Amino acid sequence: MFKDVYDRIAKGTDRWNSLAAPEGQLYKWDEKSTYIHNPPFFQTMTKEIPDVKKIENAYCLGNFGDSITTDHISPAGNISKTSPAAKYLIERGIDAKEFNSYGARRGNDEIMARGTFANVRIVNKLAERPGPKTLHVPSGTEMEIFDAAAKYQSEGHQLIILAGQEYGSGSSRDWAAKGPFLQGVKAVIAQSFERIHRSNLLGMGILPLQFNAGESADSLGLTGKETFSIELEGDLKVAMAAKVVSSSGKSFSCKVRLDTDPEISYYKNGGILPYVLRKLIA
Repeated sequence: MFKDVYDRIAKGTDRWNSLAAPEGQLYKWDEKSTYIHNPPFFQTMTKEIPDVKKIENAYCLGNFGDSITTDHISPAGNISKTSPAAKYLIERGIDAKEFNSYGARRGNDEIMARGTFANVRIVNKLAERPGPKTLHVPSGTEMEIFDAAAKYQSEGHQLIILAGQEYGSGSSRDWAAKGPFLQGVKAVIAQSFERIHRSNLLGMGILPLQFNAGESADSLGLTGKETFSIELEGDLKVAMAAKVVSSSGKSFSCKVRLDTDPEISYYKNGGILPYVLRKLIA
């Protein structure tokens, strides 16, 4: 029975064999597809490893408390009809009844970037009420987190996240790191990280920084309305310290959560994806 089944399985069914499929080694991307999109992760990549870029005068996209889960960061549920992702789909002729979920559309980076921090229950101290809102500090305007991130990027500003305990707890969703990367987040300063999410952050080239014991954004008097510069003195080393200076005059030290030598290599390469690709090229 086993031989009989597996003797026929590679031949496929008539319906399978009748599917039209392009030939060649490269996938032919359909720019009109709202489910599968060619992601931009390699668009600015160089063959040589670039110098580590300084994080200077970065604005805070979100000032969060404890237990921000990966579902807060990258929800998998239904797409709200008033969200930036919904606006993107409507502009492409997709009816609300066909929005589907973020989980179903995780092959489209345009949707997932718009869905980052889009959980309606997320609490951002920079917004007046719970939900996917933040304050665009230069203009003093409250707006959707994605729209604020896009505006910051168009203005040439870097971004960071402030958080409390257990940042990134829950399921290990890769988009909880990819989404912030696409929104322009360069560092997350938290009281503690969930283990896998910390790895995923640095895998996308986002620097995980940990407040010293007993310190937090609140205890240091940080509101998130400041700008932040992060100083990494000398060569990157495991468990080294970083100095963070805010525009309000606050200066504090925190731990750089690059915990192993390979993680330092990933961060220098801008993430694990360019690291692997450069290894393949070499």
